[in-house]
Amino acid sequence: MNSTQLGGTAQKSHSVQPVSSQEPKVASKPVVSYSGTQQNELLAALPRPDLEALFEHLELVNMPFGKELFEYGSKLEYVYFPTTAIVSLVYVMEDGATTEIAVVGHEGVVGVSLFMGERAMCSAVVQSAGYGYRLKTQFLRDAFAKGGALPQLMMRYTNALFAQMAQNAVGGRHSSIEQKLCRWLLDRLDRSPSNELKVTQELISIMLGVRRESITAAAGKLQDDGLITYRRGNITVLDRQGLEEYAGECYKVAKTEYDRLLTDVAR
Repeated sequence: MNSTQLGGTAQKSHSVQPVSSQEPKVASKPVVSYSGTQQNELLAALPRPDLEALFEHLELVNMPFGKELFEYGSKLEYVYFPTTAIVSLVYVMEDGATTEIAVVGHEGVVGVSLFMGERAMCSAVVQSAGYGYRLKTQFLRDAFAKGGALPQLMMRYTNALFAQMAQNAVGGRHSSIEQKLCRWLLDRLDRSPSNELKVTQELISIMLGVRRESITAAAGKLQDDGLITYRRGNITVLDRQGLEEYAGECYKVAKTEYDRLLTDVAR
């Protein structure tokens, strides 16, 4: 089961270790397999010849819990295609206050940069440990210049990611605490192998930018309504449909946009 918690120390960008040339890697660069890349939905959507052309450039990497893939203002040297890991895109204020602006798992990609010298507009932290494939940003730029399936797919995914960010912004202003919590849980469920999430109320309050007491009250209400069960550090979703109905537009708009993306790709 994936662990879906950052822990309280993730409030500040210096609380996790940045990627460096000395980071632990999978021993002797494992051979990239076709079946392995199918765990990421964007790679799986590529025509097989296009995907196999990436094999010599893709690298399977371990993505441990709490790892900072890049921080705000840093050079984007790699793009990451998570397979079993979940990555949180966060904005960290000068006082350490953190707000999550998007979440990416096996459906997407992290760190797309199309221009030389482009800097990260947010930080990316692994929220659930797992694996993924990484690709040097320069090779992605070269692929964009050549055209074909990969750049078209990246542009479609970027639209879906913008929809998620926009909905988060709207939901942050107009949704209730319960709706925000439902959306947050659903976003993790979509990227997790089971209906159980290991997560603390402190983490949720940090990511949503609300008081911990508010999350405690909201989780209690959802539990009373039979939608979830909550034990310290663990939430089990009992009624996903009920969560979706409770979340309303706060969740459905972004989900609909991504489903449309996959339909377009399939066509």
